[in-house]
This record gives sequence, C-alpha cells and structure tokens, in this order.
Amino acid sequence: MTTSPTSPLTSEAIFAEQQTTPMPPARRRVKRKTWQTIVWFAVLIVITAVVLYPLVWLLLSTFKPNSEFGQNMGLLPNAPTIENYIKVAEGIAGVPMWRFFANSLLIAGVSVIGTVLSSALAAYAFARLQFKGLGILFAAMIGTLLLPFHVVIIPQYIIFNNLGMVDTYWPLLLPKFLATEAFFVFLLVQFIRQMPRDMDEAAKIDGAGHLRIFWSIILPLIKPALITCAIFSFIWAWNDFLGPLLYLTSPENYPLPIALRLYNDQTSSSDYGATVTASFIALVPILLFFIVFQKFLVDGVATQGLKG
Repeated sequence: MTTSPTSPLTSEAIFAEQQTTPMPPARRRVKRKTWQTIVWFAVLIVITAVVLYPLVWLLLSTFKPNSEFGQNMGLLPNAPTIENYIKVAEGIAGVPMWRFFANSLLIAGVSVIGTVLSSALAAYAFARLQFKGLGILFAAMIGTLLLPFHVVIIPQYIIFNNLGMVDTYWPLLLPKFLATEAFFVFLLVQFIRQMPRDMDEAAKIDGAGHLRIFWSIILPLIKPALITCAIFSFIWAWNDFLGPLLYLTSPENYPLPIALRLYNDQTSSSDYGATVTASFIALVPILLFFIVFQKFLVDGVATQGLKG
C-alpha cells in the first residue's frame, strides 16, 4: 500500500533518510575553515616565539654570572644570580644608574613634546596657509631629508659651542622645538591636506583665528599622526648615541646609551653581565611606551576610513 504525499513519515523512514543525506556543503566549509584557523594560529605562535626569543634570552641572561658569558649560550642560566642588578643599581663612574635613567627620560620626554608641537605647527602652516615662497620653503624642507646628520655635525657644534651650550641638554632639545624633523612635518602635512576645509571656513565665520582653528579643530583630528610622531620621536631620542656623545662631557649628564659604553670600557675589560642587564633596563621604557600608545594608534588609524 502506498502512502499519500501528505501522510507523516515513520521514525524509521526519517532515520534512513538522514543516513543517506550527504553533509551540506556549508558544514564542510565551516569544518575546513576551522582547520585552516588552527594551522594559521599555530604558524603565528611559531613566528611570535622566534621574534620574542631574543627578548626572552636577554631577560634571562641578566641572571647569568659574568663567567657564563661565552660558555653558556643557552636560554637558562646555570647558576642564577641577581649580582648584575646590584652592580647596575650602584652605577658606574661615580654616577648611580637612576641618574642615567632620569637623564634619558628627560631628553626623550622633552624631545617628544618639542617635536610633536613644532612639527604640527609647521605642518599646519604648509597645509592651510597661503604665502609667498610656500612651494620653495616646502621643497627646501623636503630637501633636508636628503642631508645625513653627519654633514651638519660640525656647523651645529660650532654654533652651540660659541653659545656656550656644550655639556648641556640645549643642543639636544632646542632643535626639537624648531621643527627640524622634516619627516614628521611631511607626515603631518599630508595628513592635514586630506581633511576638508569646510570646518576651517565655518570656524572663520564664527570669528576663530588660525591658532584657535589649529588647537580646537586640526589638532584633535590629527591625533593618530601625532601619536605616530610621538612613538618614533621617543624611540629615536631614547636610543640616540651620537648626539649625547658629541655634546655631553660630564658623566652625570650622560643618558643610558652612553652609560652602556662605560660598562664595556672600564678597567680595559668588559662586564658582560652588567652590560646585558643595563641593556634590558634601557629597553623596558621603549616597550612600555609602545604598548601604551599602540592602542591609541591602532584605534585612530582604524577610524580614518569612517565618514560621518
């Protein structure tokens, strides 16, 4: 007897139909994507481990005694000790480590403030103001990117020496407030030029001047570019070796990069344990600065494509 099309199926028929029905393609795709995700994450973990291995090795090497360097190239120390940290904390050349650290922090912090403010002001002038010689000045600024720092070392040193600023922080900090970093100025100029001028015109109608427009409108909108400039400026100033070596002569004014050299020059021998420990201490602020400001950098860049 045949059943009518509208009659319900028995449980045995439903079970048999489920067994013979192939898996939908969508479910197979989901399963395949799951395996691809697992493989992808495994590859990323391996790459991350390779990238972070030098940092982990540096951290664990700070606990190695000086006698193990050159013999134990492994990750873990054979006889862990904190003698390196005690030695570094005592300082060198009669100057404690915290003084070197504070000097570097002062130079890097003031350099960030001066570079960001002066570069933003110069970029606003190039991007929004119209005056005679604009193209020539902008081309001259870009041309300074082609000049290596070593070309201007002697003229700058002569100028600061005649002004009596040698062995002070003025030669390292004063140029930061004069928009001498052409790379940052160019970056901010391109960022400001992409913004519509409607807001500027509306602010001018309300009676706002250029300084008010720059501070209240332009500056908040270029926050991602400013954070980018701050990150690179901090890293460059913190790691600067040639500038402090050229202008600073007193050990109490030395930043960390110069202090690291002292550990390799004392008593005509190298203290590798103290050098590695001091290097790790000098690396920590850069990592923290980048981690803290990276969130703002990524969030700002992610919102640049939004229209509203």
